[in-house]
Amino acid sequence: MNTNDTPTAILQTKQHFEILDGLRGIAALAVVIFHFMEWVFTDPGENFIGHGFLAVDFFFCLSGFVIGYAYDDRIVKMGLRNFFISRIIRLHPLVIAGSILGLLAFLFDPFGGHLELYSAGKIMLTFLCSIFLIPFPVIEDRGFNLFSFNAPAWSLFWEYIANIVYAFVLYRIGRSYLLILTILSAAAICYVGYNSGNLLGGWSGPTFLDGCARISYSFLAGLLIYRSNWIIKNKLGFGGLSLLLLLAFVMPFSDWNWISEPLVILFYFPLLVALGAGSVLKPGLKKICVFSGQISYPLYMTHYAVLWMFGNYYTTHKPDTMSLTFIVVTAAILLVGFAYLVMKFYDIPFRKYLSDKRSKKTLQK
Repeated sequence: MNTNDTPTAILQTKQHFEILDGLRGIAALAVVIFHFMEWVFTDPGENFIGHGFLAVDFFFCLSGFVIGYAYDDRIVKMGLRNFFISRIIRLHPLVIAGSILGLLAFLFDPFGGHLELYSAGKIMLTFLCSIFLIPFPVIEDRGFNLFSFNAPAWSLFWEYIANIVYAFVLYRIGRSYLLILTILSAAAICYVGYNSGNLLGGWSGPTFLDGCARISYSFLAGLLIYRSNWIIKNKLGFGGLSLLLLLAFVMPFSDWNWISEPLVILFYFPLLVALGAGSVLKPGLKKICVFSGQISYPLYMTHYAVLWMFGNYYTTHKPDTMSLTFIVVTAAILLVGFAYLVMKFYDIPFRKYLSDKRSKKTLQK
């Protein structure tokens, strides 16, 4: 077998959109800050980053664009089996890491919790469901999250579903049918926004189907941008586009969310992806964008264990504003550092081991 035909070799021929990588890191950091502020401001209208949760929809749109770019012209050559193995190797090691960290935080939280309310069997079953991305919203102390030990994994569940649908359906259909599906899913987004008053759902049992609407539109929109070559040449650069992205997260939380949030998801985020793909990166910012992109997924999947402990600390100790600011800033910096260590000493080596093992089996056939 020609080693140049292996999935790894094929993907290495594709260039990266460094600015989009950098924006992914900005969005991940926004999610972290948003999750801290959720505990501080129970009224979202007082939260300066009250729309930080929309970063997930930006991730979904970016994912559709990147999946189309990376696999549309290669999935047939790779085959479905190799495609799914590639996606599992890329995504699942951090699903496992986040689940383990979440379990440890649940068992050994120094600031409280109600561990005594849950049997060992229920805890173990919840952990196994988290490891295998099976929604199991049964832990009240965790807000009935779909994945009680790692709340952000709800978006990974839908990411997996999107990848499955892509492999069996989306890569086969033409742009016209893709456009129709995108329009239909846009209608679903508008319905969810109107029905719920916002687009915050998807992470819990009661809002499960909201997540389906959110991934459907944004993933399809990203894929449509790639296939339509809607790439807008511009000179905004990483700094300008980062500012535009942050504006979506800090826009006011109001009674008009059912209109403003769908508008951001339907039009603003696809525009940013198109601009990010067509913008020019200054050479001096390349390392920052590459690091930002690399750290985004580890940060997203490992930070929430600390958030539960922070929440219990905040509700029991009620720190003053100065102390709170110091804690949140310090914790965010440390979480980025921790995510880097997880990436460096766990995620990258583990994925390399799995990829090498797969390559050896492929060559032996």
